[in-house]
Amino acid sequence: MQIHRSGSVLLTGAVAVALAVTALPAAAQAAPSATAVISEVYGGGGNSGATLTRDFVELANAGSAPFEVGGLSVQYLPGSPSAGSQWQVSELSGSIAPGGRYLVAQAAGTGGTVALPTADATGTVAMAAGSGTVALVSGTTPLTCKSAADCAADTRIVDLVGYGSAVVREGGGPVPGASATASVARAASLADTDENAADLAAGAPTPVNTKGETSGGGQEPEEPGPTEPGDVRIHDIQGTTRVSPLDGTSVTGVPGVVTGVRASGSRGFWIQDTAPDGDPRTGEGLFVYTGSTATAVKVGDAVLVSGKVAEYYPGTGTQSLTQITAPRFTVLSSGNALPAPVVLDARSVPGRYVPSADGGTIDALPLDPSRYALDLYEALEGSRVEFADTRVTGATTAYDEIWVTVKPRENPTRRGGTLYASYEDQNTGRLKVMSLDPARPVPTANVGDVLKGRTTGVLDYASYGGYNVQATELGTVVDKKLRREVTRKQKKDELAVATYNVENLDAGDDQAKFDTLAEGVAVNLSSPDIVSLEEIQDDNGAVNDGTTGSEATLKRFTDAIVAKGGPRYAWRYIAPENNKDGGEPGGNIRNVFLFNPQRVSFTDRAGGDATTPVRAVDTWKGVELSASPGRINPASPAWADSRKPLVGEFVFRGKPVFVIGNHFASKGGDQPLHGRYQEPTRSSETKRIQQAAEVNTFVTALLKADRSAKVVALGDFNDFEFSPTMKALTKGRALKPLITTLPTSERYSYVFDGNSQTLDHILTSPGIRRPDYDVVHINAEFADQASDHDPQVVRVKVGGGFWH
Repeated sequence: MQIHRSGSVLLTGAVAVALAVTALPAAAQAAPSATAVISEVYGGGGNSGATLTRDFVELANAGSAPFEVGGLSVQYLPGSPSAGSQWQVSELSGSIAPGGRYLVAQAAGTGGTVALPTADATGTVAMAAGSGTVALVSGTTPLTCKSAADCAADTRIVDLVGYGSAVVREGGGPVPGASATASVARAASLADTDENAADLAAGAPTPVNTKGETSGGGQEPEEPGPTEPGDVRIHDIQGTTRVSPLDGTSVTGVPGVVTGVRASGSRGFWIQDTAPDGDPRTGEGLFVYTGSTATAVKVGDAVLVSGKVAEYYPGTGTQSLTQITAPRFTVLSSGNALPAPVVLDARSVPGRYVPSADGGTIDALPLDPSRYALDLYEALEGSRVEFADTRVTGATTAYDEIWVTVKPRENPTRRGGTLYASYEDQNTGRLKVMSLDPARPVPTANVGDVLKGRTTGVLDYASYGGYNVQATELGTVVDKKLRREVTRKQKKDELAVATYNVENLDAGDDQAKFDTLAEGVAVNLSSPDIVSLEEIQDDNGAVNDGTTGSEATLKRFTDAIVAKGGPRYAWRYIAPENNKDGGEPGGNIRNVFLFNPQRVSFTDRAGGDATTPVRAVDTWKGVELSASPGRINPASPAWADSRKPLVGEFVFRGKPVFVIGNHFASKGGDQPLHGRYQEPTRSSETKRIQQAAEVNTFVTALLKADRSAKVVALGDFNDFEFSPTMKALTKGRALKPLITTLPTSERYSYVFDGNSQTLDHILTSPGIRRPDYDVVHINAEFADQASDHDPQVVRVKVGGGFWH
């Protein structure tokens, strides 16, 4: 499973937060924050003598770019925690504009007469007026530290304030003076020196929310919008590179026409200049970021915008999005004509993907939109674009997004996708599409369907997928009737071995998931003799209580296969050590063999466990496994926090067959294809190469004992057929990757960001001749899928004797 959005994999839209921690003997000390800080804490709300009715925590953004707080939390601990004291969590959402505030309302008391301004988040914590500790935390899991030293070691803490006599604090002493009528607040500069007593002082509470509203319904005074155009135009802001020459500069009266409005999430609107400068490198569109504040502008409004230019990097390794933050604007007129959209098609989008910087950043390279696709898209960032009659290359997601290609002849697959064929041959026509109108989301579509007619929108950039079109006008989906494949049934003298990643299956999943996966095995795979499963979790899934067995999960799955007309499979696996094999925390992911005992037998040989390595043993009868099932060198650093290969010895028609089930380390942490670093670093690849070498070494040992040994290595290798991982796995011709035996247009089992690619493989040893191999496409190309991977099957004739 290649983790994205929900997992490796990978990236969030939040601005990166510095989480390094320096341990102090006497104080909790998150590294000084140049972005989000706790700006005010008040625990006296509703107390006798108080004016305000509720407690609150106020956050502020000291940075020059918006700060996303989705996925973060504010947590509270009593000032003198006891053994039973627990951190209380209030979850956050939305974002904080540069220089802006964010208000978290807490519990109300019976006193006070003045309400807080509308809160941006609401908790239920009854904070103490005179003493306590408040932390801004990356994540929503409660902290466990109860001393300054222990909290100093927790890298999740972004900022921390101890007030009154609080034991947990930053610096030599807590902030004094908090009471029923006094909060502790940070200085107007928002400086964070990691000395609470120096950075904050007691005073009258002054809560402010993201809209700038204060208690009692007032609003902080703000400057009026501009009335005359200034000297700066949008193309001056965008410049001729990826980073604005005016980054960090305040601009006044920038003119433009509103071309799109984002009313949810990171809110704001796009403007475009109606008097372009004629330079194809300098963009004429721009995003105006209003944070969590809704805006009253409409498409077609002519506006003047003042604010600060900022480069927003939505994720690790991504390119930036140029925008105006903390805006003030004036609507001059409405109903104006919009600039004509730029047509994106096979003629306008270049064939090269992106310039190289030898692994460095391309931020400062001059744009060349006539030569590189990503340079063209960057030059059009924030501008109106249009395409027509595009083929869908990535099915509609749970986030109402699809991928299309504006180049229908670019590396097409047999079933309508776009093939990812090599690191050097990127698909330049891919774009993600989503709708700006919540009432008209992107329709459901599968790979190969056509988005018929004209689609128009604003070209944007995000961490997930890179350049995307925020559609204001959508084409209609033409269903091309993509159907799920069914492979042929194996013959009596053929052994059928399959691999299937079942995407974190556990006994708590809905029956519908079990039934769909079971149909894939019984019907689409035609009931193989052996099925190597990846991503089987323990019986209670993500519950992290030490459970490691999968008996209930496998009982439900095999029952569902019988109900779909398949055989009664038996199973073998080795339970991992608790939380030692990576995957979802608490899930204890592992590889499992299912086998049909009416067709094939399993050779059980004692000695295999989570930590004992399996060996090839040369006997007078031929090569055997020292343990069956067993694990390949589980103590090797290659398998740290990763799934260990499962090896089993089977017998078919009187002959031994060795099967190795694999699930290599994910691609989480790799730099994105569309990112600022080119060529991107594939940091996760190092571990997979090590893992591949371990498997190759084991297979080589088997073949040294018996060069004709029948070995099938299969599973989710999380890498491509052209990767260094595959070269390490096949070293010395110990194994042959069967994906390369298929026509090029059929070499895929997974679809990611509109690329049809291969992460799953079946490889065979030289002793297996003329294998019949098939990738069975039932999941990856469909909006409705039970797993994100397609299964594969190989049918081989082992020969010799009769089954009995």
